Amino acid sequence: MISEYKKYHGTVFTELTEKSTTPIQIESLKGNYENSAYVVNNKVGVYIKYSTSRLSPWKFSFQKKHQDTILELRNILDRVMLILICGDDGIVGLSWESLKQVLNDEHEAIEWIRVSRPKGANYRVFGSDGKLNSTITRHHFSDYILDFKS
Repeated sequence: MISEYKKYHGTVFTELTEKSTTPIQIESLKGNYENSAYVVNNKVGVYIKYSTSRLSPWKFSFQKKHQDTILELRNILDRVMLILICGDDGIVGLSWESLKQVLNDEHEAIEWIRVSRPKGANYRVFGSDGKLNSTITRHHFSDYILDFKS
């Protein structure tokens, strides 16, 4: 049987490979990363969470260890992105700076992010510690990851 996480994570990797004009390298981080942490092109850390909900809003819970892992990625790489897969609707990518607007540097035992998308609109993101002031498009994450050159 194919694991559910593999189906959702595969969506992210398919989008990246289809959108890239050059070959890309994706490495899964081994260890205590719960099959959620990857490095793209040896430069961009990616942490993936998914919601199986069909409709907005999509809710994502973060244990302290999840945020600690994202921080660890940030400490070793120049660019980090949290990827939130919103059921079959689309993918939201949060840069480190955007993530810190919704989940601050104090990692509580459990925190959350909620993503909503009114029909025909972009995604809105709210978290335990705040909200994004701007909306996010469906393909923002792939542009952010693939456009990073340094």
